[in-house]
Amino acid sequence: MEGGTDPEHIRDYRDLRIWQDAMELAEEIYRITTGFPREEVYGMTSQMRRSSVSIAANIAEGFGRDQRRSFIHYLRIAQGSLKELETHIELSKRVGLMAEKVAGDFALRTERLGKMLRALIRKLEAKEGIE
Repeated sequence: MEGGTDPEHIRDYRDLRIWQDAMELAEEIYRITTGFPREEVYGMTSQMRRSSVSIAANIAEGFGRDQRRSFIHYLRIAQGSLKELETHIELSKRVGLMAEKVAGDFALRTERLGKMLRALIRKLEAKEGIE
């Protein structure tokens, strides 16, 4: 995995670089959505926060299952939440809730996190003998 962190030798999910990056992304989503209009509290604000938190939460939950196949399963769920968040970011930009530059910065971060997720899944699948 990127950053030299091998999940096979990590004792706590908090030590995983991928989880740390997912948490930082969720923090930034919380910060940016505080500036969204009040009428979006139960709409875009809630959706973006929920999907961003789901990424880190699923990484943690999968790691905590202490089985490689379960970890892979939860990493795939995290991938789905990441794609959901990317869609919310794009829509927020299109409807004027988020500046284009901010959305672009988030797009770079989500792309990097997506690459990390794919790399970790491939690594774990190889160890598990999954094609």
